[in-house]
Amino acid sequence: MTTPLHPAIERVTKRITERSADTRGAYLASMAAQRKNGTQRGGMGCANMAHTTAALPASDKLKIHAERAPHVGVITAYNDMLSAHQPYEHYPELIRGHARALGATAQVAGGVPAMCDGVTQGAAGMELSLFSRDVIALATAVGLSHNVFDAALMLGICDKIVPGLFIGSVQFGHLSTVFVPAGPMTSGLSNDAKAKVRQQYAQGLVGRDALLESEAQAYHSPGTCTFYGTANSNQMLMEIMGLHLPGASFVNPGTELRELLSKAALERALANTGKTGEPAICMADIVSEKTIVNGIIGLLATGGSTNHTIHLVAMARAAGVLIDWDDFAELSAVVPLLARVYPNGSADVNHFHAAGGMGFLMQELLTNGLLHGDVTTVMGQGLGAYANEPCLQDGQLAWRPVPTVSGDTAVLRPVSEPFSADGGLRLLQGNLGRSVVKVSAVKPEHRVVRAQAVVVSDQQDLLALFNADKINKDLIAVVRYQGPRANGMPELHKLTPPLAVLQDKGFKVALVTDGRMSGASGKVPAAIHLSPEALADGPIARVMDGDWITLDCERGVLELEVDAATLAARSAVHPDLSHNEHGTGRELFGLFRTHASTAESGASPLFGDRP
Repeated sequence: MTTPLHPAIERVTKRITERSADTRGAYLASMAAQRKNGTQRGGMGCANMAHTTAALPASDKLKIHAERAPHVGVITAYNDMLSAHQPYEHYPELIRGHARALGATAQVAGGVPAMCDGVTQGAAGMELSLFSRDVIALATAVGLSHNVFDAALMLGICDKIVPGLFIGSVQFGHLSTVFVPAGPMTSGLSNDAKAKVRQQYAQGLVGRDALLESEAQAYHSPGTCTFYGTANSNQMLMEIMGLHLPGASFVNPGTELRELLSKAALERALANTGKTGEPAICMADIVSEKTIVNGIIGLLATGGSTNHTIHLVAMARAAGVLIDWDDFAELSAVVPLLARVYPNGSADVNHFHAAGGMGFLMQELLTNGLLHGDVTTVMGQGLGAYANEPCLQDGQLAWRPVPTVSGDTAVLRPVSEPFSADGGLRLLQGNLGRSVVKVSAVKPEHRVVRAQAVVVSDQQDLLALFNADKINKDLIAVVRYQGPRANGMPELHKLTPPLAVLQDKGFKVALVTDGRMSGASGKVPAAIHLSPEALADGPIARVMDGDWITLDCERGVLELEVDAATLAARSAVHPDLSHNEHGTGRELFGLFRTHASTAESGASPLFGDRP
């Protein structure tokens, strides 16, 4: 018997619905108008139609000209530099062929950029990372703007790619839309072993050859990286929000099951057009206040990426739903942590999937009143279909009930036996502003740090201090001018190994920044996404070396121990940021600074900020 919805979840959902009434109403009105108008194919001029079909085989041209069958547009993030996106190379061919076999047609509507934070980490290119989300959103919208499609397939995996695809495609929410994953690479070197070598390299105990060999054993084949960072959090999010097929997120690429799931995604997209006899289901039907809350709950229950405290805010806003960090914090207090996947544990996503994966997780949340079950998904009404998982049966795709017992309680647990009673995401507030911290990987003894500030305006400066053995002490590293207006809000994951080394030496260590950490935020407490940022005259710009700071994850406190009058009398430190204006691609920061918002709002004015 299903438990009634938890009152806190009901309360937060009601608050979001009331807060979003105007913006959500405007979005739905726009989608209703688009849905009524439909595609333009029937009323297109002959020249327009000829442009649409010029490169297609004669049989496809006839179907499209005659409006005989649904036409599917594919937006792809394929490139063969990124392991996660390399499997997409042959997906268009697969999709076109299967569409023809089903009597339908498909075209690649457009491509979007897909950069890898793992490649650009610690380098100037990383400063374009967050900016790329809005570029991807715009590119997605450009691809769909031809308005000749009845359905859309979104091919994307990683950090900014899925949020960008979502933001762009939800503007065309009148279309039947399905997100199509490619799956994680098979397990390589364990994440714990990889992290150990990284720390040894930071200490100078091993050389670059050993580090490179370790990394190459971890990242070794086509597919998504196997740790539970933003890329795999994206996949979890699309599944729990009903935009993936059930159980599709973590099936490895290059397998028969993966190919059959990709074909089945096309079949669902076609069925949901309403042109094949089944009820029409468009993206605007699926994405609702309840869907967004389900996404937050999934993030908390799995210990997912802190990047989604930015991305999910922007994604929701694109559909007229207004959420903020208070919603995350209130839900975190009642949603238990059910998964231990690196960096929150030693397992990777393949182990999570084998232990029961998304199906077990969603079933546990549903039956215990911790998830909205009365939502629309690509499978139809309700989340019932997500209590089944895909499998092979006589060479065909089949579905079977998900396990009722975890296959490995060291990785995945029931609600009755969680790893933690809360989701591990905390909101920190104080005279420095508001920030978030993920404590699911932080041991309880490290969750309260009171220490003196070591202040830098560039992550390289902190690394230099570490390499010179000048910060072997208790400290709170304050890394400022890393916000979206300053330099694009790069991830600061390069700081994780040296700070972890200091913590392992017995020092009290924490990080405070207006920038981001990786979705793989680890065992050192990190108050990130601090808002307001330094370049927006946030108090972090007035912190001085030696100031005492208290970072208390248990009480939700981030406090600079300087009285208000003294702090107000200080002049903000303004480092030379001119280097952010020059070099390959760096002129784009002029545009980004103009349109970037605070971290907490998550969205840029290109799509409308939260008031």
